[in-house]
Amino acid sequence: MSETENPTQAPTDAQPPERSVAAVVRAQQQYVRSGATRSVEFRLRQLERLKTAIARYETRILEALQRDLRKPELEGYSTEVGYAYDSIGYVMKRLKQWAKPERVRTPLTHIGSSSYIYREPYGSALIIGPFNYPFLLVIDPLIGAISAGNAAIVKPSEYTPHVSGVLAEMLGEYFDPEYIRVMEGGQEVTSALIHAPLDFIFFTGSIQVGKIVMTAAAEHLVPVVLELGGKSPCIVDREADLELAARRIVWGKFLNTGQTCVAPDYVLVHESVKAELIARMKTQITAFYGDDPQQSPDYGRIVNERHWNRLMGLLDSSKVAVGGTGEREDLYLAPTIMENVSWEDQVMQEEIFGPILPVLDYQDLDATLRNIGERPKPLALYVFTSNSGTERKVMESVSFGGGCINDTVMHLVSPYLPFGGVGSSGMGAYHGRYSFETFSHRKSVLKKSTRINLSFIYPPYTAGKLKLIRRFMK
Repeated sequence: MSETENPTQAPTDAQPPERSVAAVVRAQQQYVRSGATRSVEFRLRQLERLKTAIARYETRILEALQRDLRKPELEGYSTEVGYAYDSIGYVMKRLKQWAKPERVRTPLTHIGSSSYIYREPYGSALIIGPFNYPFLLVIDPLIGAISAGNAAIVKPSEYTPHVSGVLAEMLGEYFDPEYIRVMEGGQEVTSALIHAPLDFIFFTGSIQVGKIVMTAAAEHLVPVVLELGGKSPCIVDREADLELAARRIVWGKFLNTGQTCVAPDYVLVHESVKAELIARMKTQITAFYGDDPQQSPDYGRIVNERHWNRLMGLLDSSKVAVGGTGEREDLYLAPTIMENVSWEDQVMQEEIFGPILPVLDYQDLDATLRNIGERPKPLALYVFTSNSGTERKVMESVSFGGGCINDTVMHLVSPYLPFGGVGSSGMGAYHGRYSFETFSHRKSVLKKSTRINLSFIYPPYTAGKLKLIRRFMK
C-alpha cells in the first residue's frame, strides 16, 4: 500500500483532520474488535516493547526535554523517564492477576448462581498530553491503555515540539498505527480528535480546555477522564518543623519551574511563624539554585512566551519578598515568593502554574479551612504540622484530589495511591492498578444455574408468590 493510500496517514492539505481522524479511529476500533489485543500475553509483550523503545530513545527524550523546557537531566530522568520504567515494571508484574475475571458475592435471592466482573477494553482511546511533563503524561496513561487491551491515539502537546517529535518517531517505529498512533499538530488536530466517535478520552491539561473536551465528548457519549489542576494550598501550622517545611515546599514548588499541576500554589502559614518560614524558604532557594538561579543548570524555563507574559502579569512588585525578576528572551522567571498577599490579589484568582509562591498568613485554622472550602476543590493539598489534631482536622474538613502531610508532590509517585482530581480539579484517577481499571470497562455477569428454577418469580403472580417474595426481600 502506498503512503497516499494509507487510511491512517497524518492530516494533509488534501485530507482534512476530521477525515483522517475518523479513519484512524475506525481502523483502531476494528483492530480491537478483532480480538488482537485481548490476551494478557499480547499486552505484556507490548508493555515490554514500550520499555525497550524508551530505553533506545532515552538519550533523545532527555535532550528533547532539555530543549523544550530546559529540564535538568536528573529531573527529566527521575520525573519522566525513570518513572515510566517503574510504572511499566509495576504493571507487568501484576497484570495477569488484575485481568482475571473477578468472582464476587451473590445474594441469597440468586441461589444457585455465581457472579463475576470481567474487565474489557473500551476500544480506541485518545490520550491528550500536556506540556509540563510532556513525555510522562503521555506514556503513563498509555501504559494503562495498553494493559487494559485498548488501541490508542496519542496527541502530544504542540508547545513541546521536540518531545512531540521524539514520541511520534519512537511510537511510530515500535507500534503499528492501527494499534498505537501519534497525531501531532495544533488546535485543529485536537478539535478533530475530541469530536471523533472514540471509545474513551484521557485528557491532562487546564480546566478551561477540560470543559471543551468534556463538551465535545458528550456529542458521542464518550467517557472521559480529566486530569486538571487548580489552586493547591499548602498549610503550615505553628507547630510545624519549619526547616523541613521550607525545604520540601521550595522543592515541590520550583520543581519543573513551578509547571507542575500538584505544585503548592500558595502557602497559608500561621502568622506567628510567617517571617521565619519566608526566611528559611529564601535560604533554601539559594541552597538549591545559587545566588543567580538563571545560571543554575538545575533550574528550568517557562514553556513559551505566552505563558511567561501571563506569569509576569501576576506579579506585584510591592509584595515580592524573593525573586520577581525575569528575562523574556530566555523565558526565565526567578523563583519568586510574594508576601502580604490577600485572597483578592490577582495572583490568587487563577492557578499560577509557574515559579511564583504567594504567602498568606492566618490566625484561626477553622476560618482558613472554611475559606479553602468555599473555593473550587483543589487537585492537591499539603499540611505541615506535628499536631495530630490539626492534621486530622485538615484532612476531614477539605475536599481535594490527593495530597501529603509534611511533604509536597510525593503522593503523585506511589502506584498504590489513585491520582486524580475532584470537582473542577478533574474526574477519574490513574496510576498502578487504577490505570488498568480506568481504561477497562467492568462488565457484570451473573451465571445462573440450570438445575435450580425459582418459578415463583414468573407470572401468574399469585398471593402466595407475593408472600414468598416478601420473605426473601426484607
